[in-house]
Amino acid sequence: MGDKTEKTGSDSGNHTPSLHPVYTVTNIQHKVRVLDGSKVTYSSWVKLFQLNARGYKVLDHIDGTLPPEEGDPNRASWLEIDAIVLQWIYSTVSDDLLVRILETESTALEAWNRLKKIFLNNKGPRAAALEKAFTNLTLKSMPSLHDYCHKLREIAGQLADVDQPVSESRLIIQLVSGLPPEYDVIAAQLNKDLPP
Repeated sequence: MGDKTEKTGSDSGNHTPSLHPVYTVTNIQHKVRVLDGSKVTYSSWVKLFQLNARGYKVLDHIDGTLPPEEGDPNRASWLEIDAIVLQWIYSTVSDDLLVRILETESTALEAWNRLKKIFLNNKGPRAAALEKAFTNLTLKSMPSLHDYCHKLREIAGQLADVDQPVSESRLIIQLVSGLPPEYDVIAAQLNKDLPP
């Protein structure tokens, strides 16, 4: 993986170096949205990032694969590519998260793990706070019905990040319970049918 050039050629012995796919990415933010922990959840960001890492043949920089040993001729190329993957991570997280994971000397895997720790450690307290926000959210506290529905979905996504997924039926029940009395007829119909 770490070799920047691959030898290809015909029977005549011609060798044409090819550029590693990672060098073709000009702006990773066009492919991976910025992780902020609310609009873009950690689990969504990880899926997008890993998809691109696989497609550009750099998944081994974030999956725990060991780098080439000192003295390995591929090490310099691997370190160069790792720096690019590290730039991808740093450029696809919010400013608040960046200051928490930015280190002078770091590999992409180390930054990946620091970010993972932020989102997956302290799951209990985080889940409790999110659960409270989810159950206490009402339409009255939001500027519009659209914003209310969007916020419920957003919190449900964050709960999934801390291994507390919200089922579709529970999401609808919570949506209905946060509606004011003037929505009673619609609420009764939704509770009766529990649509997806």
